[in-house]
Formats: sequence, structure tokens, C-alpha cells
Amino acid sequence: MSRRRSSDGERRGPSQRQLRVGEEIRHLLAELLERGDMRDPDLREASITVTSVDISPDLRNATAFVMPLGGRDSDRLLAALTRAAPWFRARVGEKAGLRSAPEIRFRLDQTFDEADKIGALLRRPDVARDIKDD
Repeated sequence: MSRRRSSDGERRGPSQRQLRVGEEIRHLLAELLERGDMRDPDLREASITVTSVDISPDLRNATAFVMPLGGRDSDRLLAALTRAAPWFRARVGEKAGLRSAPEIRFRLDQTFDEADKIGALLRRPDVARDIKDD
């Protein structure tokens, strides 16, 4: 999520409003994907999880992090979501009650891959020995 700077230049996290609106958009996107009302057959028949939504401080841009079930065909599904982004924006605009609907970008959620990499690193014998010594 974008970070705000305080008066002394220090970075702060997202505001409560950003968190609330981002979570509301995440729920709306998940509901839309679950119902499968899209015209694109790639999206109608796919199981996609919306893991999080980051939204800009002005609420005009949102980045939805998604994960296809099993991680299969992720590039094809990401392309389909990008094509359908205007449709999702219109549906979110109708239901979210915001002054203007945010521009929605879809990105693959790499969190689980990164966690696996960190876990593998921690299991390496040389790293485990260093951790044990501390």
C-alpha cells in the first residue's frame, strides 16, 4: 500500500479509511469472481482468490492481489482480469458507495512464493547453524 509521510518526513502506513475501503473492494471483487457473471470464459470457470487490495490515499487507484487456485495458468488469468478491469471497476462503483470508483489493477500475489523461499533458506544447514548459535 502506498505510504504517507508525516510532518517530519517519516513514512507511515495506510490510513484507516484506506484499509476499510481496500477491504470492502476485496470483498466485492471476491463476490463478483465467485458469482462468475463475467463474459470472459477464462474468468467464469476459474477459481481465483483475492488476497488483498491496496488503495492509494486519494482512493482513485487500487491494486488487487490475486492468486489462482493451484497457481495454474496465472499469466492467462491475469491477462483476463486486466481485460475485465473496466467491468470490475463499474461493478465496484455501483456497490461501494464511493464518489468515484477506483482504477483497478490486478497483480499476482507472490506472498506464498516468498514465504516458501524464506522457509527454504531457514532450513539450510548453514543458516540453521547460525540461528542456533544466536
